[in-house]
Amino acid sequence: MQEHDMTFVRAEMINAQTAPVSERGVLRWLRTNLLSTPLDIVLTVIGVLLVIAFVPPLLNWAFIDAQWTGPDRSVCATIAQGGVQPEGWSGACWAFVNSKFEQFMYGRYSFDERWRVNLVAAIFVLLFIPLLMPNAPYKALNAVLFFFGVPVIAFFLLVGGYFGLPYVPTQQWGGLLVTLVISFVGIAVSLPMGIVLALGRRSKMPIVKMVCVVFIEIVRGVPLVTVLFMASVMLPLFLPAGMTFDRLLRALVGVALFASAYMAEVIRGGLQAIPKGQYEGADSLGLGYWQKMILIVLPQALKLVIPGIVNTFIGLFKDTSLVYIIGMFDLLGIVRQNFSDATWASPQTPMSGLIFAGFVFWIFCFGMSRYSIYMERRLDTGHSR
Repeated sequence: MQEHDMTFVRAEMINAQTAPVSERGVLRWLRTNLLSTPLDIVLTVIGVLLVIAFVPPLLNWAFIDAQWTGPDRSVCATIAQGGVQPEGWSGACWAFVNSKFEQFMYGRYSFDERWRVNLVAAIFVLLFIPLLMPNAPYKALNAVLFFFGVPVIAFFLLVGGYFGLPYVPTQQWGGLLVTLVISFVGIAVSLPMGIVLALGRRSKMPIVKMVCVVFIEIVRGVPLVTVLFMASVMLPLFLPAGMTFDRLLRALVGVALFASAYMAEVIRGGLQAIPKGQYEGADSLGLGYWQKMILIVLPQALKLVIPGIVNTFIGLFKDTSLVYIIGMFDLLGIVRQNFSDATWASPQTPMSGLIFAGFVFWIFCFGMSRYSIYMERRLDTGHSR
């Protein structure tokens, strides 16, 4: 019997076909992320019920029944349909925030001199945005101007007393201005100082290691409230008669030292994660200690601990609210101070003011978090994705 030739050679490729409807679009996303298992289905149903229960009342409180403008607390006791209801009214009192907004931003900074604060903020933003862009030109010059030029310019503009500018004492500073000044100085000082402390703690020189260990453990062993209290109240008692420091300067020093101790432990974790072969390879090339650290070890260590570094920065930014205990009014402090204003004293104003302050803090913290994620992905060159 003659055998049939079953050989088949395709002369052309089959055209690509679209995926089935069940494997693309919204339905696939829902099935994969929300309805893939019975437990996921139950959790999804619970989540939908919670959203239905809480989101509409929240939107109603924050937007629909909210009062946006008004001269005093009376507008926050008026329902949209008319009439007065002292108890049970659920609308937000954004009129309070709108009336006190400038005070929340500047504190008691002289009204005629607030252009100086705005100018410093503009310079800060213009230099900070290119610094965040990896491909921006003149990166070294930009960094020098930002970390060394901005503090000098800010000092002469904000404090005044030079070049014909009126002097504005730090006792009049407040609001977001104080929050940003303290957090910027704390972040700019804590990172390099934390690196030095981490290297000192791993040093083979006994005295250097002991000094760094003692400093880190003592500072980390006490709360920031204690550090601020010591810097503000106890430090002047140990100074010579007649010598004193500005209260804001004391807070800056206390916050920077406190954050540096925590930053040192974050950096030390990154240094310990570097394989021993990296140190030995640098030694085999004849590199000195600082060349080895700056060129080989620190770039890898810092890349590994980006989440920890940013987490410390976020904690520092939020901890600036503790300066309230030493008589300084940051954003949260100035909001709380205005609760006692007789013009706006009502049950609705505290919640509105606190939510506003929390939203401002969230914007800055969320921005730092997202940028750290971006940098992690950009620098993640040692692992396949």
